[in-house]
Amino acid sequence: MKTQTKSTKAADIKRSWYLVDVGEKILGRSATEIALLLMGKKKPYFVRHLDCGDYVVVVNAKEVKVTGNKELKKIYYRYSGYPGGLSSRKLEEVRAQKPEEIIIHAVKGMLPQNRLRDRMLKRLFVFAGAEHTYQDKFRNSVW
Repeated sequence: MKTQTKSTKAADIKRSWYLVDVGEKILGRSATEIALLLMGKKKPYFVRHLDCGDYVVVVNAKEVKVTGNKELKKIYYRYSGYPGGLSSRKLEEVRAQKPEEIIIHAVKGMLPQNRLRDRMLKRLFVFAGAEHTYQDKFRNSVW
């Protein structure tokens, strides 16, 4: 008797909550782990065409580290679509104004560029400090 592999359906997906503290950790290495949690790649029923990921709460975003001289040389560009609408900010400026954007930008680049990316990013909650509003969501799933 042959066994058949069953396809994963949207009703089979179970989501859990993860708390990630990125204080004093390298930006890229933390962003890869966060992206894997958002995609759900570590789950046994992972399929690419469904959103299998979990909820991720990131704290201490203002204390994330970058290697080398990126603090002064890394530049974030934004283009409005109009002539002369290109604006740029250095990493240290972004860290002073909105440190959450550093994590979101890094994780967004590591997610697949398809229709599921925006849905995955909605389950990412980033906080600059150690305080967050999702205390009641965590049971045993703290990473």
